[in-house]
Amino acid sequence: MPYFADMKLQDITSETVREWITHLKKQGASAYRIKYCKTAILNAIFTTAVNDGVLVYHPSRGVKTDPVPEKPRQIITADQFARIYEALPDATAQLLVETDIESGLRWGELTELRVKDLDFATGILTVSSSVVELVPKFHPEGRRFLVKDYPKGKRWRRFKLSPQIVAKLKAHTEANNLAPDDLFFSRHRAEPPNLELLDPDALTFEAPNGHTYTHGTTTAYSLGKCKCHHCRAAYAAYRAERRAQGKDNPRKPRVIDDYPHISANWFRTRCWHPARAAADLGWSPRIHDLRHAHASWLLAGGADL
Repeated sequence: MPYFADMKLQDITSETVREWITHLKKQGASAYRIKYCKTAILNAIFTTAVNDGVLVYHPSRGVKTDPVPEKPRQIITADQFARIYEALPDATAQLLVETDIESGLRWGELTELRVKDLDFATGILTVSSSVVELVPKFHPEGRRFLVKDYPKGKRWRRFKLSPQIVAKLKAHTEANNLAPDDLFFSRHRAEPPNLELLDPDALTFEAPNGHTYTHGTTTAYSLGKCKCHHCRAAYAAYRAERRAQGKDNPRKPRVIDDYPHISANWFRTRCWHPARAAADLGWSPRIHDLRHAHASWLLAGGADL
């Protein structure tokens, strides 16, 4: 909140908050953005200050923002879901989104779902925990993921899944040898590259510098600036040999956290967004919209929510 950067909490009044709202309007901020900043951020700061005894009154309370028109929510149809589903990169991603729309779980509940939470015999799913993704400096142990022993509503939930999704989750569990405490959906470390060189058939090429190089050599990679499979493999083998001889410090793969949970941003950018683009729906449903679709589909089917 740069506007308040040089102010003390005690110096901020309701009039100051109104001036800030006027400032945001002049900056071109939308009514939705102003309301979000005021209710989700500023109000939270002042509420904490009042609760902690830093302030005696809440300067933001009672200050109104412009009304935000409520747009009708667009619900993903079965056909649209099927098109995204078919475009997902692998069977695990497909099972994850299918479980999501079948259960209506939030992302933090879905990615913390463990084998022991589902009774395969009865199809009863128990939602007893959730995971949140944090900036490491805000985590008690400096990690990325924080597991909570309760879902968002702070109450355990139990409901029955359809036989077909239970069967798929059971097959997924058996195929991956998952133990009761294992997550149904988890990220996996990338396998190290295969450094066995393929025969480049003595292919040569002329580089932009005017010299001729042979594919599958370190000189073609470093001097000829060739990044084909053969040249990349040759350079990788060269670096691996140097590390084995202690000549280079091996660089560990970048890992966000040692927790196996799937990052929401990773799944969005690597799986959901490409599949959504390939489906070409004419609009951009979010992963969270699967939760809304779950409820709408149940109502359309005659369920009493």
